[in-house]
Amino acid sequence: MLKCDHCLLTFPERDAVYADLNGQKHVFCCNGCRGIYTLIHAEGLSDFYKKRKWDDTGIESLLLSKEIDIKPFVEHVRDITENGQVAIGNRQEEKRYKEIDIFIDNIRCASCVWLNERILSRTEGVDYARVNYATHKARIRWDPEIIGLDNILKRIASIGYNPKPYSESEQFKRQHAEARDLLVRFGTAGFLSSQLMIYSVALYAGYFQGIDSNLKLLFEIISLLLTIPVIFYSGMPFLKNTLRGLRNLHFNMDSLITVGAGSAFVFSIYQIATGGKVYFDTAAMIITLILLGRYIETTAKGKASETIERLSGLRPREASIVIDCVQSETGSREIKTLPVSSVQKGNLILVKPGEKIPLDGIVIEGESEVDESIITGESKPILKTSGDEVIGGSLNLYGTLVFEVKKTENETVLSGIIRAVEDAQARKPRIQRLADRIVGYFVPAILVIAFLTVIGYLLSGASAHRALMTGISVLVIACPCSLGLATPLAVLVFTTMTSSKGILIRGGEVIENASRLTHVMFDKTGTITAGKPALKEIVNFDPDTDRDSLLSVAASIESVSEHSIGHAIIEAARGSKLFTVSDFKAVPGRGVKGAVDGKIAVIGSMAFMREEGCSGLPDNDAVQFEEAGDTVVYAAWDKKVRAAFVISDVIREEAIEAVKDIGGMNLNISMISGDNRTTTASIASKAGIGNALSEASPVMKKEAIEEMQRRGYKVMMVGDGINDAPALTESSVGMAMGRGTDIAMESADAVLVRNDLRLIPYFIRISGRAYAVIKQNIFWAFFYNIISIPLAVAGILHPIIAAGAMAASSLLVVVNSLRIKMPIERRTL
Repeated sequence: MLKCDHCLLTFPERDAVYADLNGQKHVFCCNGCRGIYTLIHAEGLSDFYKKRKWDDTGIESLLLSKEIDIKPFVEHVRDITENGQVAIGNRQEEKRYKEIDIFIDNIRCASCVWLNERILSRTEGVDYARVNYATHKARIRWDPEIIGLDNILKRIASIGYNPKPYSESEQFKRQHAEARDLLVRFGTAGFLSSQLMIYSVALYAGYFQGIDSNLKLLFEIISLLLTIPVIFYSGMPFLKNTLRGLRNLHFNMDSLITVGAGSAFVFSIYQIATGGKVYFDTAAMIITLILLGRYIETTAKGKASETIERLSGLRPREASIVIDCVQSETGSREIKTLPVSSVQKGNLILVKPGEKIPLDGIVIEGESEVDESIITGESKPILKTSGDEVIGGSLNLYGTLVFEVKKTENETVLSGIIRAVEDAQARKPRIQRLADRIVGYFVPAILVIAFLTVIGYLLSGASAHRALMTGISVLVIACPCSLGLATPLAVLVFTTMTSSKGILIRGGEVIENASRLTHVMFDKTGTITAGKPALKEIVNFDPDTDRDSLLSVAASIESVSEHSIGHAIIEAARGSKLFTVSDFKAVPGRGVKGAVDGKIAVIGSMAFMREEGCSGLPDNDAVQFEEAGDTVVYAAWDKKVRAAFVISDVIREEAIEAVKDIGGMNLNISMISGDNRTTTASIASKAGIGNALSEASPVMKKEAIEEMQRRGYKVMMVGDGINDAPALTESSVGMAMGRGTDIAMESADAVLVRNDLRLIPYFIRISGRAYAVIKQNIFWAFFYNIISIPLAVAGILHPIIAAGAMAASSLLVVVNSLRIKMPIERRTL
């Protein structure tokens, strides 16, 4: 391990950056430290390294000097497995990590995000660290055997930022408070700057036409008095963050603003004493214009995250627990009100008309219509009766319901949506990585360029005020914020729009992948079809076994399965006697088997029967059903086929429209299924899909997509079951149906919370628009800085013009990102 000559951080040799300075070889942990080290020596401040109080253990010792109370953070820590999933139970074979979401205060620009991520990711024991620039929320995952939460928080505090416990409600309060504070500071600066301009115009006229010296001094003093509140009140956030950054040798956007406005302010005071021109208007207008840009940016980020705020507001804080379902002597139930966080699985909850449903569960009593529109996007109220699922956060309209809790507070669909949206906003598309690398070195580079510009002008014989004004222009025109905002704000707007429609995005990188799609592949059962199959007929091949016995054995086995076809058999057997099942095994894409009532029963496709060595398969009995689009499932035990179950499933109402819409976008469409060729071809034909692959196992589905992508196709896979999970993972974009299995949804990049296939073409179109906006934003951010900085160095731009241009640069990125909200026209990208 090596030690950085600037920050004293230890790091592996592979990350080393070497530099020869004053004939000596130095080693640094990054280019940022090398740049700061060079700048400090160039400015004659090398005594800093002699006077600092760090001991030989480096930054780690500095961490111990800042005590942080971790008690408020502890309740937000969760156990996470190595693949990033919430850990359940005590499975010892899984590597366990700790994870927490925190709010990092004092983040002002993209370089602040870069610094926090870099410092955390280089901390031993930290496995993952991402900071969302739009919300200032950080997600940190660490190995508790190597590092503790207290040291992580101290690490953040040591570089001048303030970690706070994160909660949605507190985050939105902070956002609103920040916007109000910026508005007051901008209003103050704007009012005083407008008054200042009156005296500045008089002074400028006096420079050309002559002015009484006493009157000139009076106007200059008034200008000074008007500028002081602008600098030290309106500009106080910039000053504080600059001083904080200076203590930690980290320079951000606020550093450029403070140096630029501060230089003009201090130089103007000097000019009063020497009788020269003053530039108080320049100092004040820099602060005013930057505050305007910050206020617009903060407001835009707040509006873009309104969906999360709205979803968070849906969470009821209390629930009415039914203590005893048996009627009491007084004829009323015993009801106890508890915080939602105290409710356990299996508790019974009473929900009255007009109340929000607090958690996910299954209705056991009552009947009512429920409004799920804010969660699923489904505008019509949905009738809920005994046995139906209810979603936490939805609104009970007319009747009283009693339901059994199936998911606690952090496991509900609503909590999953909020987490997924926040994750998507935090994850960065590949196109953002170059911008992130540049942001880290941007501000130190601008400081060096501005310093060299001033020196160059002075050496060329220019006046001091000309050199200083040019240097200030360089400082204030540079805009790392537009680079930092280019992707996060667009992703924020995109995820807000998709979640409002009922599409749950699980990663920011899905935008780039979806915008490049060439092929959409659908699963059949539960995707193209409604996923609500019903038992149409039982064909009995065994005269010694009656229909009820056949149904009982088959339903017993299927009761352990998650497949929708199995649910049709279970539903048909409702009220029948079911047997205990042992040695159960599901063979994805084939069928299920297990020990039932003293015999080994096998249920599945004809191919599965052959694989299991079962005899007695009929020759053509199933053809007539399969040609009609029905699915035939065989049941066998003792190695003999006993019956065929004919399962009927209808095509979704919107499937034909969705397929036609996708085809109109010049995308190839196909369907893949584990069902037989005849049934698969029939369903595909009805849906308007020309290409269909049948009898495909999960591995075959995955290999089919793998082969297509090897040939250059970008494939979206749409599925809902366990057998679709490998294909969903392999595809460029995996889209899971919201009523699918948990494994399918965990494997997908996006989830249709509302099972409406028409959302797929909408998703593809808005992804294309969002990706185009991101590319435009990044192009503009690079183009602006590449053009504007040389213009400022050349002395063409006055500092006030430069400040306005910098604010306009961020504003353009904000406005362009909000373009994603424009209505999506069908059949157009």
